[in-house]
Amino acid sequence: MQKQFRKQEALDYHSKGRPGKIEVIPTKATKTQRDLSLAYSPGVAIPCLEIKDDPESVYQYTAKGNLVGVISNGTAVLGLGDIGPEAGKPVMEGKGVLFKIFADIDVFDIEINEKDPEKFVEIVAALEPTFGGINLEDIKAPECFYIEQKLKERLKIPVMHDDQHGTAIISSAALLNALEIQRKKIDKVKFVVNGAGAAAMACIQLYEALGAKASNFVMFDRKGVIHAGRPGLEEPKKRFAQTTNSSQTLADAMKDADVFIGLSVGNVITPEMVKSMAKNPIVFALANPDPEIAYEKATAVRKDLIMATGRSDYPNQVNNVLGFPYIFRGALDVRATQINEAMKLAAVKALADLTKSVVPDIVILAYNEKSIVFGPNYIIPKPLDNRLLSTVAPAVAKAAMDSGIARLPITDWNEYANKLNERLGIDNQLLRIIGNKARKNPKRVVFAEAENQKILKTAQLVQDEGFAYPILLGDPKNIAAIALENGIDLDGIPIIDPKGDEAEDQRAEYAEIFFAKRQRKGFNYYESKKIMRDRLYFGCMMVETGEADAMISGLSKNYPDTIRPALQIIGLEEGSKKVAGMYIIMTKKGPLFLADTTVNFNPTAEELADITMMVAKEIRNFGITPVIAMLSYSNFGSSNSPEAKLVAQAREIVKQKDPALIVDGEVQANVAFNKEVIKDNYPFSELVNNDVNVLIFPNLASGNVAYNLLQEVGGFDAIGPVLLGLSKPVHILQLGSQVRSIFNMVLIAVVDAQMKCENKIGAEESSPRRWRKFKKVTPGV
Repeated sequence: MQKQFRKQEALDYHSKGRPGKIEVIPTKATKTQRDLSLAYSPGVAIPCLEIKDDPESVYQYTAKGNLVGVISNGTAVLGLGDIGPEAGKPVMEGKGVLFKIFADIDVFDIEINEKDPEKFVEIVAALEPTFGGINLEDIKAPECFYIEQKLKERLKIPVMHDDQHGTAIISSAALLNALEIQRKKIDKVKFVVNGAGAAAMACIQLYEALGAKASNFVMFDRKGVIHAGRPGLEEPKKRFAQTTNSSQTLADAMKDADVFIGLSVGNVITPEMVKSMAKNPIVFALANPDPEIAYEKATAVRKDLIMATGRSDYPNQVNNVLGFPYIFRGALDVRATQINEAMKLAAVKALADLTKSVVPDIVILAYNEKSIVFGPNYIIPKPLDNRLLSTVAPAVAKAAMDSGIARLPITDWNEYANKLNERLGIDNQLLRIIGNKARKNPKRVVFAEAENQKILKTAQLVQDEGFAYPILLGDPKNIAAIALENGIDLDGIPIIDPKGDEAEDQRAEYAEIFFAKRQRKGFNYYESKKIMRDRLYFGCMMVETGEADAMISGLSKNYPDTIRPALQIIGLEEGSKKVAGMYIIMTKKGPLFLADTTVNFNPTAEELADITMMVAKEIRNFGITPVIAMLSYSNFGSSNSPEAKLVAQAREIVKQKDPALIVDGEVQANVAFNKEVIKDNYPFSELVNNDVNVLIFPNLASGNVAYNLLQEVGGFDAIGPVLLGLSKPVHILQLGSQVRSIFNMVLIAVVDAQMKCENKIGAEESSPRRWRKFKKVTPGV
């Protein structure tokens, strides 16, 4: 199912806090009077005069070279039509967000209240001094063709109407690979195209550049088949107009067709039409949100079919985000004067070739697949493939250079690829990857403190998003009242009151199990029965018996009180001697993992080594290679204190257990991140030429102080604490966590449950009786 958002959720997202989705942040120091004098008057006059004498130096002294204008008049916004420039602004801001997060390109969105193409061109052309490139967006056909062409003729910066060329480039790469798999030649195949708007016309023109014959296309628009005898036919359509059979229907055209391209409306193709196509057909049903034919219907009638859609919940998603960020990145980096056909074709080839290369584990993890291999269900890269930036952008940049339109040639391509990866941090898609993996295989997550507005809001969100099946523990009346007061919809979410009469049988069963575990560890039978009224103990027992897959708690209780039930009931993972807490700090260069931050006060060298091994294992589960710095106040033996020696000893133990692990210490935190200092002073270190992404602290105090400073003073988002070492997923929130933090912890818990379930049979499979009981409590789950 395509995700449908609740109206209030979408409105809240765009309105809460600072309205909108973007802001402008200074990139230079502005703290002192001298800083301000340099930033503005009088210091700013010096670069102004430099630019006056040499206009090209504007790229050296301003942000122009990394600034793209996303410009629209709101005449063709998404599937909403002509809704006006103001109503289109949220979309333009969103496009700016995608430019930033996928290619580190800054954007000003500009909405122009002008439908006259001539006037629109004049307005945009006058903006050339501001931008390094122009992304035209959501402008209706046929005006968009004229506007783009005129701007390309007048401006000396890259201009692209993404609605046209984005879909064309991505679908062209998919088409080349699909044709290769189906063993068909592009100049021989018969195309049927439904839709003749901006995207459709750009697609067929690019297919023609790849070798397709104009005479092999049959096109349809709202009026029917496009034929040469139709009066008033626009120029771009004339070359592809049929010269015969003006009464031909879509069903007629589909007979023996090799390729169907849909850029129109949903559900206009029937299974019978697909069945009538030639052997080994290709169907690109790209209408959104509903394809021209549903994926299930098409694949049910043709096993030899290769199909692509615009949706993320089916194989082969044709998504413009695979193209425009990287195309503009490459164009900007060589200061191309335009985006020409050679650059588009280079992007097509780069995307097609990337699909055939070995897919990294982190991408496979993101989509919860056992493997992703070039074939009928993988003809185009996945949007979360972190190789796209360093693959497509260089291909586009090189094409610009080869075609003579680059003003700043690149000489060292390896250095360029490294700089591209450093822009965003090669692993900085961690949260999107975790979220995608969670959605692929959602798990049952029990919330032990459900009588809380934040918890209930999170439960609604994870259910709406399809990340998890929430289970709420608490008084149903209190929960219902909180939900009603805060407009939270809990429909379909089970509520269990551990103190209520309906849970009596569960309490009795749990008490028996708990007593068997703890009868010689300080609990008598009466205490075991009584303690099962406690939501933390009840929730942990749900996880232990397989009636839930993970538990979230700790929002309103102290950490020791929350972790104790988990240790008593769940116990340690096989091979673990301790539990530990890890925070994930989301920095611009990628995630930074910190441990131990919540559990062990003064670990021994052996315990510190165990903590390091647990953290490394967890990070590898995310598809990331750990590079570990074991921190101290000294560097590699510069102090003989017991504290420094302990860290050095712990590192030796880690290397004995896992020689391949990249880990070094003892080392100061600032040194660990300064490659020049390490290379000049400690060239023997394993951290030389590696980017540290894991910090192991010598004790709880230092770890706790560090993550709080990074979160509060540094302004970084933090996820955690992620609890390591338990045999089943129980995760404890930071006291007073906000909804966003709770939501992220649920994603971690779901992925943790997926990992731990892979290695053993789930309790729901080994105990049908308990599974049936849970089904009775929560129908539909």
